[in-house]
Amino acid sequence: MDSPARNPLLADLPVFEPGWVWLVGAGPGDPGLLTLHAANAISQADIIVYDALVDERIMSLARPGATVEYAGKRGGKPSPKQRDISLRLVELARSGKRVCRLKGGDPFVFGRGGEEALTLVEAGIPFRIVPGISAGIGGLAYAGIPVTHRDVNQAVTFLTGHDQTGLAPSSIDWAAIAKGSPVIVMYMAVKHLDQITGALMAAGRKADEAVAIVCDATTEKQRVLETTLGRAADDLRASALEPPAIVVVGEVVRLRAALDWIGALDGRTLESDPLGTRHAATETRLA
Repeated sequence: MDSPARNPLLADLPVFEPGWVWLVGAGPGDPGLLTLHAANAISQADIIVYDALVDERIMSLARPGATVEYAGKRGGKPSPKQRDISLRLVELARSGKRVCRLKGGDPFVFGRGGEEALTLVEAGIPFRIVPGISAGIGGLAYAGIPVTHRDVNQAVTFLTGHDQTGLAPSSIDWAAIAKGSPVIVMYMAVKHLDQITGALMAAGRKADEAVAIVCDATTEKQRVLETTLGRAADDLRASALEPPAIVVVGEVVRLRAALDWIGALDGRTLESDPLGTRHAATETRLA
């Protein structure tokens, strides 16, 4: 019997050449959110250098004989230094390996992919960037929270909750963000949530503004805490939730009452109009 023909789309994916490094986004957790380019990279690589937030099941895509090397970085825990990881990529590529640097989310969204790529450029190593779905978008979608909604916001700000020192970023203009961004999505903000929420309220955001904290987004362990800006830090402490987490501030959080599609699969009853906009819009059209 003839073997089935390979799908032309898959046949046209790029060949991973020896001596190259591909910086690959693995998405926010669910292996089903890998891109075709990511799966293609993993399946061809000689060595996969992966982060802590990459689902272990993704490694089943590796070809027989491939080496898997852990380089996980987790806040507050012993981790390889970023410079050492970057230099390791150079070392492996110079030895003729096809190196897949597999990173949670997207390499260029708070993933230090830019730092690693610049090291490769300095060393003369050829590389490819494979974007991934960032947790600040895909993770919130799994929680039933859109980062934009026409009735709520025409802008959104993505920021990190800590800088290179591990402290809350001192370079962020919290007053400008509080005033100018109706929706704020924060990565790695749990540790300094008290300070961050206080800064936003001091800059004029209301204490009763909706907030959601999504932990272990898109995985079987996903948990969502719905709270308010004024109560977020206390409610988080009272819960059993831990990082990794995405924090979102803004009225889009209220849409979860209608859009929690995972909750609906488990029998949750969804609201049809959580923002109360549908009736108002109808009245406007009739007027």
